[in-house]
Amino acid sequence: MAVSGPIYADWDPARYGAFRDLRLRPALDLLAQVSELPSGDVVDLGCGDGAVAEALATRFKPEHPLIGVDASAAMLERAAARMTQWANPLYNSLTRADIALWAAETPPALIFSNAALNWLPDHASLMPRLAGMLAPRGVLAVQMPRQEAAPSHRLLREVAEQLFPGRFPVAPSPVLRAGDYAGMLLPYGEVRAWTTEYLQMLDPVLQGHPVRAFTESTAMRRFVQGMTAAEVADYVSAYDAALAESYPALPDGRVRFPFTRVFFILERS
Repeated sequence: MAVSGPIYADWDPARYGAFRDLRLRPALDLLAQVSELPSGDVVDLGCGDGAVAEALATRFKPEHPLIGVDASAAMLERAAARMTQWANPLYNSLTRADIALWAAETPPALIFSNAALNWLPDHASLMPRLAGMLAPRGVLAVQMPRQEAAPSHRLLREVAEQLFPGRFPVAPSPVLRAGDYAGMLLPYGEVRAWTTEYLQMLDPVLQGHPVRAFTESTAMRRFVQGMTAAEVADYVSAYDAALAESYPALPDGRVRFPFTRVFFILERS
């Protein structure tokens, strides 16, 4: 969920969790495609606040210990609190680590990553490295947004450049096409890869555009954290106005928000 280091401030679990159902559905769709596992741990890589923990624990425990890994102290604190809500803790352990550098102590049965690896660069090196950690017949299951060309994300860049030319250069998204992941991982075993566009219906919000309410806890963070309060106000106002043109409100105030996600599952031979 989070990458350590000075580039990213810590995450806001409350804002991120405001769209829990929409963010959880792709994780459950990914999990439904995971077949039987060999012996070993199940690793929730980029676990965030533990949103997927219940589903993973229900599916794989007690045969497979469940390990949560994330770089965000705020998210892990929320995940730890979630553990106390159950008679049997969902996670066997939680580890704070930069998921770009994390390495398993023993070969995992499953590395499951939901909307986390899109924050890391160099997928041509990252994905084979994760695949190489797996136990024989182990599984790497990954879901990532691929939304950079959509207005929700493209306008973040365009508005920043219009208001503050040259101040907020943003590297291209590292997320590739589904077929690219299949090609890079085929040497490790059987790969299934696909793309899904979710038509999300966003309810009206008290202030601003509903799509901004969705992006402000994720993609928008890397822009506004480098601005003053006055600059943030100008930026948000301009972004809201641009979103209103790309995502007009329906008569009931809701907006249609198509969102594209890439999935792949590697079953290591």
